[in-house]
Amino acid sequence: MIDIGCHLSVTEGYAAMASRMLRFGGTTFAFFTRPPRGGRAKEIRPEDADSMNRIVREAGFGKLVAHGSYTMNLCGAKAETRANALDMLCQDLERMEAFPGNYYNFHPGSHVGAGTAAAIPMIADALNASLWSGMHCTVLLETMSGKGSEVGATFEELREIIDRVAFPEKVGVCLDTCHIWDAGYDIAGDPDGVLQHFDEVIGLDKLAAVHLNDSKNPCGSKKDRHEKLGEGQIGMEALRRFVTHPLLAGRPFILETPNDDEGYIREIAIVKSWEDPDR
Repeated sequence: MIDIGCHLSVTEGYAAMASRMLRFGGTTFAFFTRPPRGGRAKEIRPEDADSMNRIVREAGFGKLVAHGSYTMNLCGAKAETRANALDMLCQDLERMEAFPGNYYNFHPGSHVGAGTAAAIPMIADALNASLWSGMHCTVLLETMSGKGSEVGATFEELREIIDRVAFPEKVGVCLDTCHIWDAGYDIAGDPDGVLQHFDEVIGLDKLAAVHLNDSKNPCGSKKDRHEKLGEGQIGMEALRRFVTHPLLAGRPFILETPNDDEGYIREIAIVKSWEDPDR
């Protein structure tokens, strides 16, 4: 079974998101813990969180993949930027305790010219200041495209961050197909080689979730522009082979394609059809 879903808005509440994904035909979903471009997080009412947890449990959903704000930069040039980011991270992880057993994904950050050698310790230090042994979610570092001064465009950079974390068992990776393609990992021409390299550098046991997107750009462009499935440079057949690769079995797949509701319903149905060729 392929657990596939998309990003949903939390505006109408948490249980409403789970009910909406049931209507979409998916078995996982993602949501922002706070507005993606910054702002206050939506209040979590215990009864609403409990209802969402019950719906996803009874429906047999895979793990959910919450997403941190795009404005959270743990390795920013200014101390104030880093302090604000750490505060967001600590708050978000506390909030995730309302949804135990799921994932919290975020972009590692942008070094703004300081270089990855300076940025990686900052990111790891922030994780060490926010993680604790009894927490009930796993934090995922997202693979990035290498646009600008992004950290995390290579598997080696993510490995360096994980190696510095005091609770490495609480940290994993969310692999974004558009991002790694744009970063130069050819998942269309050599998916086996890409996954083997990931395993050698980080370990497939750390690959917890996948953001499933096509890309508007050629491999190695370092531009990060998502496209609908089958309408980009990766292509539908390559994405099908990647999603159904046995080494990725059991991971939740989250669509971040430029779609409306009908588009997501269509793409969820497409991906579900890959688990049963006769469907």
